Amino acid sequence: MSATLLIIDDEPRLRQLLARILQLEGYTVLEAENARTGLKTLEREAVHVVISDVKLPDKNGIELTAQLKQLYPATEIIVLTAYGTIQDGVTAIKNGAFDYITKGDDNDRIIPLVSRAVEKAKLQFRVQQLEAQVNRRHGFDSIIGHSKAIQQPIALARKVAATDATVLLTGETGTGKEVFAQAIHYASPRRSGSFVAVNCGALGKDILESELFGHRAGAFTGATRDQKGLFAEADKGTIFLDEIGEMPLDLQAKLLRVLETHEFLRVGDTKPTKTDVRVIAATNRSLEQEANAGTFRLDLYYRLSVFGIELPSLRDRRDDIPALAELFARQDAAKMGRREIQLSPAFVQKLQQHPWKGNIRELKNVIERAVILADTSELTPDLLPYELQTDITAPDPNVIVDLATLEQQHIWRVLKHTNGQKPEAARLLGIGLTTLYRKIQEYGLD
Repeated sequence: MSATLLIIDDEPRLRQLLARILQLEGYTVLEAENARTGLKTLEREAVHVVISDVKLPDKNGIELTAQLKQLYPATEIIVLTAYGTIQDGVTAIKNGAFDYITKGDDNDRIIPLVSRAVEKAKLQFRVQQLEAQVNRRHGFDSIIGHSKAIQQPIALARKVAATDATVLLTGETGTGKEVFAQAIHYASPRRSGSFVAVNCGALGKDILESELFGHRAGAFTGATRDQKGLFAEADKGTIFLDEIGEMPLDLQAKLLRVLETHEFLRVGDTKPTKTDVRVIAATNRSLEQEANAGTFRLDLYYRLSVFGIELPSLRDRRDDIPALAELFARQDAAKMGRREIQLSPAFVQKLQQHPWKGNIRELKNVIERAVILADTSELTPDLLPYELQTDITAPDPNVIVDLATLEQQHIWRVLKHTNGQKPEAARLLGIGLTTLYRKIQEYGLD
């Protein structure tokens, strides 16, 4: 990878001579006669190293160094000082310069010095690129939608991200609570630390306690060695406690202690362990109602809900459905090595009419299925599950049909949709293949 350098100096002969020397080393060299022109150049070009004179006609080079490091932190700056002004170079380093050289006296130093500065700048540029990729994948840029319903919680999340406050995310299942938790983490000062997620409803009490807080060897049968636990793993980072309403009451007490004292006890230990971790919790329940019912600690609810953010259901942000569907379709097509897929207007219309009880998660699964089934580059309504193709949410109240007839009609339509492929029809119907064969024989659908 070649590097781009910028020389800022008002002495044309010196500037051109230095540019020629560096060009012979294989660098791309840009020139500017003053600070104003140099700043304009940096706005247009990605520059790895700036070599700037201290005495410029429109700005002091030391002040320029501080300005450049603030605007372009990945770019390294080498300061050119005149004879007897070494102090200027020292001050420039305090302002963020990589190093300084004295004009005319350090010709032998310039090439190796620039080489080291370029090496450091390339590493910093790479870090910036990786951070940008992480932000696109896990940051707020990964949250798709321009509707007011989603922009309001995004604005709240951006504000709280810069703090260390505990956050409680609420909303229906599948609304993207973990995506929000990741975005908050990667926009926070803790971004360099770990983001650790755990589903509190997926593990039994004893396993969950050991996973969260760790254990000492011999604490229980099968504990053959010490285990750190997720709170220790997330030290200096963020722990995301999904489905917090499922956490057993006695573990809620231990969590409350962590939030209040920043320490916890491993299973089988007597000495508390300190931790510096931010907690983001999520639930699809009303914790306040759970607390009133005695199934959730009221003091923990108050401690968790320091900053609450409610995420909207997908049906409350229908204007965002086309953009989400297009994103999922592009991602699925890329994973399958398919050419880019288009969504037909009728396909999008069906998506916007559906109630989406499973929210974004359900939409993602429906799009993936449609991409798999598509034989062309366009997604059409016939690729949607039967319940999305037909408006079954608003039946005619004046027509009364017995249950067996409804089942017969539904099975017939699904078989027609799958072109008679019974295994696929059974999967869509949510029944076993043997049961489907029995129903086909019973209703005479052979």
